[in-house]
Amino acid sequence: MKVLVTGAAGFIGYSLAVKLLARGDSVIGLDMVNDYYDVTLKEARIAHLRELGGNRFTFVRQDFSQYEPLVESLSGLEFERIVHLGAQAGVRYSITHPHAYLHSNLAGHLNMLEIGRHRGVENMVYASSSSVYGGNTKLPFAVEDRVDQPISLYAATKKADELMSETYAHLYRLPLTGLRFFTVYGPWGRPDMMMWIFTKAIAAGQPIPVFNNGDMYRDFTYIDDIIAGVMASLDNPAPDDGKVKAGGSTKPHRLYNIGNHKSEHLMRVVEILEEQLGKKAIIDFQPMQPGDVRQSFADIDAIAGDLGYAPTTSIDVGVPKFIEWYKAYHGV
Repeated sequence: MKVLVTGAAGFIGYSLAVKLLARGDSVIGLDMVNDYYDVTLKEARIAHLRELGGNRFTFVRQDFSQYEPLVESLSGLEFERIVHLGAQAGVRYSITHPHAYLHSNLAGHLNMLEIGRHRGVENMVYASSSSVYGGNTKLPFAVEDRVDQPISLYAATKKADELMSETYAHLYRLPLTGLRFFTVYGPWGRPDMMMWIFTKAIAAGQPIPVFNNGDMYRDFTYIDDIIAGVMASLDNPAPDDGKVKAGGSTKPHRLYNIGNHKSEHLMRVVEILEEQLGKKAIIDFQPMQPGDVRQSFADIDAIAGDLGYAPTTSIDVGVPKFIEWYKAYHGV
């Protein structure tokens, strides 16, 4: 296959491109490589993809929120399917930088739908987020649950992406699958996420900020399990058969949770980090942050039933793998 992957310099996009190249596919990686977090890490990912892919990897440095330049940058490049993972990430950042989300997550998503429509692609998979569940109290979160009360702008933009996708599936019969990711971690991860922040602070003997006084639970999902679900969605387009699909659509549009189906106590992860780093954490307990949720927990029955998705990596296995990579990357 020839696959266009947006956000290819990002954590999930890079990891997907590695797997696609490994099985012989050709990848066009598209990313603007902004400075939301360490650009050096993003450039290292791109360099690694060039090394792995050779002439089967093409990198396009472009902001997909700018439509005309986007179309021009893809001119002459062929692709059959799209995985749109690029976005402005971060719940807390959306409170202080709302316009970044307007551009990347709303205009950017619409632009990629337009690319998919006009190119007549066979399938488009896109990143949503577990954040769309907002303050829902029913656990685990299921794709059938109502998600119209977001508690962060980031979540609101991801819900909007799902609505735009439903429209394009209806109007243009574009096969679409939206994936609600749950707390992704692992090698080549993001420095702005908890796993990296805590690891860096514990190793340096600095305090770690633990919100809601430690009463936090997350469905931590290892990157390899996430990628298995993305690739299964990529290889199996939503059928245009008029039947009700995961998420409730009768159009060629599905919504799936991709999680580990385990809601882990945050302090258990801290314990594993302490064991792996050989240091006790200095904990700075803080109140709940605006836009944050106390617990996430994925109901994965839909994607398991449709695509055979079955996560295999517990935090007891995944967290040490992240620490092993982190030490190697930083040469410690």
